[in-house]
Amino acid sequence: MVSFLATMDAARRKPTYQDLVALSDDVIGEIVAGDLHASPRPAGRHSLAGSTLAGSLVPPFHFGDGGPGGWWILFEPETHLGDNVIVPDLAGWRRERMSEPPESAFIDLRPDWVCEILSPSTARLDRVKKLPVYASFGVPHAWLLDPIAKTLEVLRLEGGRWIVAGLHGDDDVVRAEPFEAIELRLRRLWG
Repeated sequence: MVSFLATMDAARRKPTYQDLVALSDDVIGEIVAGDLHASPRPAGRHSLAGSTLAGSLVPPFHFGDGGPGGWWILFEPETHLGDNVIVPDLAGWRRERMSEPPESAFIDLRPDWVCEILSPSTARLDRVKKLPVYASFGVPHAWLLDPIAKTLEVLRLEGGRWIVAGLHGDDDVVRAEPFEAIELRLRRLWG
């Protein structure tokens, strides 16, 4: 029995970056908590919510137009957190921590905010695997945006655990941390 288990452990190797590179272009590859995940490209509703949210945040926070500036807001940045290679739908870094995005294809500095846009094929991965990784690396803010349920969950990291800082949905107009300097009209995210 011991030799069978040892054989099973040896057969299961840790995924590598080369495994990600070998994936086809029609999937998003990630290594999360030691497992390789290949997710399909986002569907229309998912893309619309992400594009609209980025369009709402980039002018005031990335450029400082009508807002405080001071952030880099990036769409699907490849983010290396230890052995994890994660691609959040959107992520933000305060410029005081990252003066400019790196020239490389990935960022190895933990974000100050991440947004995962939930879809039926990725919701479990986003909630069960990625959120704990974000917490373990000290990402202070996470949003879970569900364009099908029309909800926004705003999470804040406190003492290593996620605290619900806000639950919003439908046609709500919200000021959601860490971007409370502006109002977001959620109905625009749903299309």
